[in-house]
Amino acid sequence: MDSNSLISIISLIAVFVSVLLSFFLLTVPSERKLGNVLLAGFILLNAIDLSAWFIYGFTIQHPDLEIFRRSASWLINPVFYLYALSICFSDFRLKAKHLLNALPFIVYNLVMLPKVYLADFTAKTIFIEHYGDWPASKIMLLAGHLQFAGYFIGVFLVLRKYRKIYLENYADSRTITYKWLFQLTVVITIVHAIVMLKDILKFIVSTDVFNGAQIIVGINAVFILCWFVLKALYYPDLFRGINSKIQPADDLVLEDHSVREPDKGVLSLQDQENIQRIRDYMVQKEPYLEPALTIQDLADQINMPVKDLSILINNHLDQHFFDFVNAYRIEKAMKILRDPARAKLTILEILYEIGFNSKSSFNTSFKKHTDLTPTEYRKKYIH
Repeated sequence: MDSNSLISIISLIAVFVSVLLSFFLLTVPSERKLGNVLLAGFILLNAIDLSAWFIYGFTIQHPDLEIFRRSASWLINPVFYLYALSICFSDFRLKAKHLLNALPFIVYNLVMLPKVYLADFTAKTIFIEHYGDWPASKIMLLAGHLQFAGYFIGVFLVLRKYRKIYLENYADSRTITYKWLFQLTVVITIVHAIVMLKDILKFIVSTDVFNGAQIIVGINAVFILCWFVLKALYYPDLFRGINSKIQPADDLVLEDHSVREPDKGVLSLQDQENIQRIRDYMVQKEPYLEPALTIQDLADQINMPVKDLSILINNHLDQHFFDFVNAYRIEKAMKILRDPARAKLTILEILYEIGFNSKSSFNTSFKKHTDLTPTEYRKKYIH
């Protein structure tokens, strides 16, 4: 069996898995229906692109279908970008303006009208067989790579905003939206980098080795995507969207003319009193024991505008709300771990008691705070 036959078989399996996964996403009951539809669309579009390895023998006999199949690749990056928005921001909805993302797809098909769609069968077939010799094909290739770069820079910017707002407004350590979507985006970027390298080198040397590398990495990406989807479906609470209208604390400061950047480190008497009130409340009422505590919840409890609370914690105390709350949780854990009367409690029982719901997040936060693991800390104080 030659390498091309092997790649065809592997790609056929990958396409089958992708179609099966997409069908599952489109039919499974879920509160995240829009995100599931967009992710299914992204997977199907990639499957259509990947099918070129084994379907070309058929589509060359149907040139219109082959060109339309190629044009679908112009929708892959926009759909993934929209998916990133849908999973990061709980209030995201598709609007008419999002149709602008389909403009390259429309333009490509319009360009192909006289070349393929309106041409006779012989002209269509000759054009496709010599597509690489068409002067505009190289421009199309470059435009495709530029489109990918633009959209994936956009995805990374969305993730940066999501992470910043999440840390400033939420204290639930369960969320893995940022982590998983970031990893998925990195994997897709690596796959595309290999494709881009192959496209560059095919004008210079034989690229059989890169064809193999491309399909292998592409298959890995499919199965990583499967893991991501299954994780999202079986543990929906782990993927938490935020409201896109929430602003980062730095933007709130710029809007608040009473807080000037040069005076950022100088606290007024009122600010000092408010900070002390917040700290007293955290110690006395222990709101951090609620795993899903948000900055809005805390603001409501202490009867303070959420904007003012965000500026005090994220700007004046120079801490994310996430870190601010976790510091109290770790202090509580340290007290429990030092208490001989509670020595029989397991680490898991302790982390749930203090508001964590992830052992890895608790261990990471505890070691960051004490330079010791919870077990090491307990052994240090209880013999």
